[in-house]
Amino acid sequence: MNIVFLGTTRFSEEILTCLIEHSFKVKLIFSIPSKFRVPYSKTKVTNYNFSDIPALARKYKIRHFEVDSQKGKRLSDHYEQIRNCKPDVIMVAGWYYMVPEKIRDLARYGAWGLHGSLLPKYAGSAPLVWAMIKGEKKTGVTLFKLDNGIDSGDIISQQPFSIGHDDTIKEVYDKATNISKEILVKALKNINRIKFKKQNRKKARIFPPRHPDDGKIDFSKSALEIYNFIRAQSFPYPGAFIRTRDGKKLVIEKCRIE
Repeated sequence: MNIVFLGTTRFSEEILTCLIEHSFKVKLIFSIPSKFRVPYSKTKVTNYNFSDIPALARKYKIRHFEVDSQKGKRLSDHYEQIRNCKPDVIMVAGWYYMVPEKIRDLARYGAWGLHGSLLPKYAGSAPLVWAMIKGEKKTGVTLFKLDNGIDSGDIISQQPFSIGHDDTIKEVYDKATNISKEILVKALKNINRIKFKKQNRKKARIFPPRHPDDGKIDFSKSALEIYNFIRAQSFPYPGAFIRTRDGKKLVIEKCRIE
């Protein structure tokens, strides 16, 4: 099975390593720089979960390209390289750009994505962070086939997991990563028996990206809401914060409710 891989985060690194260790043939890797351009920001945004995917490509001697939104460096500009790989699956994990239809159609089984929620719930950006901020006690992981929408494609597999009262975002992130590996490997090994399931998009709500300034604590919220807000944005994210009287930013990494 030939796989073209798209990813740029620590989650991407875990998934890519898992594919290689399970002897799936990754023919081509694409990544994004740690600071990159997106349509919704006039300046470059920072990937706080960045991983050195190019180093991993060199380690395993897999061809690699870095992409961004500039002409000549976009994913669609690598059409021929992808087509020549004859991919069975284009695997997308920890990615920040839409994958064009003409690229998705190059793969025999399409382009697949892993999303940290039970779609259609928490579609969009930062699903694990948003679920914790909203006080969810359960979330999950969805493996799905990409289409032209935002996390709207047919579902391949889903698995729920609990969010403990004392869990930080790192612990929730680790749970999602481990489950993602399990359901992906199982799906790839049984690829000819997959039954795709349509999403009920009436239940979908697309959540927006989060920025460091969104971490400011609102003390009009309840103690529980503030507690959830802080643990949802702790390490490895920039953190929830307050401003001191002299304007300094004070990051709150951990708290408890008395």
